[in-house]
Amino acid sequence: MPRHVDEIGSFDLETDVLVIGYGCAGAAAALEAARSGARTMLLERAGGPGGSSALSGGEIYLGGGTPIQRACGFTDTPEEMAKFLLAALGPDADDEKIGHYAEHSVAHFEWLTEHGVPFKPSLWDSPSWVPPSDDGLMWMGENSWPYNEIAVPAPRGHRPTAEGFGGRLLMERLAAAVSAARVDARFDSYVTNLVLGADRGVAGVVARRYGAEFTVRARNGVVLTTGGFVDNEEMLALHAPQLVGLGKNSDGADDGRGILMAQAAGAAVKHMSAGQIGISLIPGMIARGMIVNGKGQRFINEDTYPGLVGQAALFRQGMDVWVIIDEQGYEAIPEAERWGVRPTQVADSPGELAELIGLPPSALRSTVEVYNRHAKNGEDPLCHKDSRWLRPLSAPFAAISVAAGMNAPAEGGVESGKGASVFTIGGLRTTVHGAVLDLDGAAIPGLFAAGRATSGLHSWGYVSGTSLGDGTFFGRYAGRAAAGGNGTP
Repeated sequence: MPRHVDEIGSFDLETDVLVIGYGCAGAAAALEAARSGARTMLLERAGGPGGSSALSGGEIYLGGGTPIQRACGFTDTPEEMAKFLLAALGPDADDEKIGHYAEHSVAHFEWLTEHGVPFKPSLWDSPSWVPPSDDGLMWMGENSWPYNEIAVPAPRGHRPTAEGFGGRLLMERLAAAVSAARVDARFDSYVTNLVLGADRGVAGVVARRYGAEFTVRARNGVVLTTGGFVDNEEMLALHAPQLVGLGKNSDGADDGRGILMAQAAGAAVKHMSAGQIGISLIPGMIARGMIVNGKGQRFINEDTYPGLVGQAALFRQGMDVWVIIDEQGYEAIPEAERWGVRPTQVADSPGELAELIGLPPSALRSTVEVYNRHAKNGEDPLCHKDSRWLRPLSAPFAAISVAAGMNAPAEGGVESGKGASVFTIGGLRTTVHGAVLDLDGAAIPGLFAAGRATSGLHSWGYVSGTSLGDGTFFGRYAGRAAAGGNGTP
């Protein structure tokens, strides 16, 4: 429960803006608060910066005509970027936040590069979770159906120049900028309660460090950037039961504490059942073959963003899904993109393969026959996979159980469980400028939030880069608003 300022007496520490949590959203909030002239303090429960951001692939969703897009030969506009995001991020995606994000995306790219985040002007041009290269641009499903009919396709996944996972590099650069900005960063400090003032606004926090309690007064505002709640089984069971029992895509500290503290102070939440599903499969493998459900039927175009495949597999198929590929398709995958994955069952016909893996033989035979008949003509009238990836499949056929796991990395690098690693994308209801809203839709004085602690751009859809992008972009807004500005960097 919140504490009241009258209980505290005198605070142990004082600052203008207090940021809770030192991932990408916290770093961005602290940088903008300090840039606004506010005395800024940052509390982090771990022994150093990074959080789940440092374990991520590092992709940041940016567009509207960034220098990297232009260098790779692509024309893009904020309008087309917004169209794609509104479609891909699910029903009730936040159109106001998406509009701001798309309009100022190029400026946000420049902010990142000004703070030392490097991007290589080259394109990775095939489906992937994390390309085995340092290419700075990748597709996030913009060129797949139905999105290629909704918005003009342009790749918008911007990756810091690192081989493989780039989240660590992103956080190294942002942390260096925070240090240079003379932000007072304090580690091993776990915030337990908000402190409310006479106007029921947030006046500070109570925290613990090495077992000792201390208090911090925030004269202007507190910014919660504490992450989601995937590591809190009780909250998952209450809000997102379909995510219970799956692998966690986090640093182990996404316990929802920031959300709970804000709720105790009257905050509203939104889209708490939503989650991202890092399904345990190789995107380049399903693009060259197919993915089928327990009835032997295809259910999605396999060349789309793999996170959308994961959501369809869990929410619509209960993870009872199989990857089907032939030898030619497997051999066409560059070895670096296979992540050591090999088929678990092999047969000379679709019917025999179905019997091996427990699918209806006639159904799988029919699925492969229909797929092959249209693939000969470069067509896929059922699921609309792009002709680039269409080719009739031929014996021998192989299958891989997704639910059994494939020892492949999920999006954030955490080993998957039951075929998937997940994180939550719902949270506190906030304005564009990061103010936390109460149940009546009014801003709670002195309380701001950003990142996975909030319901940001998304509803029930997700593409890579919209966590780090959302966190850094709206973290900047929240930091500036908490410092007393209008919230727009």
